[in-house]
Amino acid sequence: MSRADTLAHYLLRSLNKAQRHYRLFEDGDRVLVAVSGGKDSMTLLDLLHRRQTTGPERLELHAGHIVDDSHCGQAVPEPWLAQWCAERAIPLHLAPPSNTERPTLSPRNPCFWCAWSRRKALFEMAKRVSCRTLAFGHHADDVAETTLMNLLYSGRVDTMQARSELFDGDLLLIRPLAFVEERDIRDYVRASEYPLEGEPCPEGAQSRRAFVKRVLREAETQHHDVKRSMYSALQRAGKLACAQNEVRAGGDDPR
Repeated sequence: MSRADTLAHYLLRSLNKAQRHYRLFEDGDRVLVAVSGGKDSMTLLDLLHRRQTTGPERLELHAGHIVDDSHCGQAVPEPWLAQWCAERAIPLHLAPPSNTERPTLSPRNPCFWCAWSRRKALFEMAKRVSCRTLAFGHHADDVAETTLMNLLYSGRVDTMQARSELFDGDLLLIRPLAFVEERDIRDYVRASEYPLEGEPCPEGAQSRRAFVKRVLREAETQHHDVKRSMYSALQRAGKLACAQNEVRAGGDDPR
């Protein structure tokens, strides 16, 4: 067994935990996985493909990739992604962003509008390819960052949800990596040797999310379980039982 296989085993345990808690999948679901080609979305697509052979639910996986000139960080090349999907019989759907123009007077930062246009395009794609379930690669660090952003900038104790029903139940948005920490994804990506290339978006370095990420990183140097503590607090407050709350403070990258 390779190191990637060993790490996948442990990551799948966290993914299965999310399934037990939130019932993300049902037998026969058609799932569109939002794949930017970055480390998070590639890990999610890889794990869900592995789970097809071990999980009790029969899932039909589709990959959705938004083709855009702007990149939010390192990602695999599109030809490599197409070949990777073809080798695993995963249909790959491509589409441009829904709208590349943002309101000039909007107080939102560019990251918000970039993520918004990608997300809208994925919503439209899911409907077009008849996938009721749309899976994003947000992980436990994203959940913690969103919680702190909402508290600091919006005055709300809310967070990302692992499962959200949108458009009167016509679309189910899920985050199967909600219990997976970013450091474990990095280890898996290195072991899997994905050919990531590119540089982070310069706009993103100045975003609120980037600031909050630095705050949490500093906090973790003093208390290793900061993210778990935040998660436990949200559970006690009952906020993780809500299905509709999403971040209002900044960009929510669909990964």
